[in-house]
Amino acid sequence: MIRTQRAHLHVAALSHPGMTGKNNEDRFAVSSYTLSEEHPTPVVFAVVSDGIGGHRAGEVAAELAVNHITQVVAESNGKKPLKVLEEAVHTASEAIAHHSASKDDQHGMGATCVCVLVIGHKLYTAHVGDSRLFLLRGGEITQLTIDHTWVQEAFEKGLIKADQMRTHPNVHVIRRYLGAAKLPEVDFRMRLHGEQDDETALANQGMTLLSGDTLLLCSDGLTDMIWPDEILKLVLMAEDQKTAVQDLVNLANERGGHDNITVVLLNVPRLEDTVKRRKTLWGWLTGE
Repeated sequence: MIRTQRAHLHVAALSHPGMTGKNNEDRFAVSSYTLSEEHPTPVVFAVVSDGIGGHRAGEVAAELAVNHITQVVAESNGKKPLKVLEEAVHTASEAIAHHSASKDDQHGMGATCVCVLVIGHKLYTAHVGDSRLFLLRGGEITQLTIDHTWVQEAFEKGLIKADQMRTHPNVHVIRRYLGAAKLPEVDFRMRLHGEQDDETALANQGMTLLSGDTLLLCSDGLTDMIWPDEILKLVLMAEDQKTAVQDLVNLANERGGHDNITVVLLNVPRLEDTVKRRKTLWGWLTGE
């Protein structure tokens, strides 16, 4: 793919260490491309990673995750999106595991990741761990990703109820992460409705994004402090995306900021916004 300076989606992002004084072990990246000179379809790729491990190991793991994943995606041709994302995540996981094995003070480090690849207006996703992806559409918010945590597994098996998940002692016990001795299974399920089975969730890959849709990637430092309906309200009320990410981080910190907080927003421009921008550009060119 060919790197470009301007994305075809509106982008805003912010990362904050939180209020506990810990290092920021979150990392993120957003990049824009076109597929090729022959096929100038616009592409946006975004990734958020939350590091795991003490003595700065977490931030090293997250940095490795974001860098390796982004590099593999950038070097691809975009023809097989899910295969590219799987290769990218596995390459990052191997790099983290190798680094961990070579550094005594960083042994056992790992990272989560949530990835979004938008080709034209087709959405492809991949995730490992408990960093999340939400879709804001038509005044509603939907969590597309499924956490790889002890509480999620317990809920699915009927061992605990939904209202117990957030406060359960094992809420942050992650079952799947980058950097493990065995390559993690990359999750491509994209659940548009709570009742969708895994096969249907997988079939949602490549869905068409609509005008006005917003994708929100985040680390658990946001969702530990703010409920999804509150996230939706803040984004809808904000005058722009930059304000929205700042408001979300501020609220998470006001409620304690117990962890690092990272938010990335990707918004599909509305048709009226595109028309207005074209008119403004034409007026600037013609002096009208």
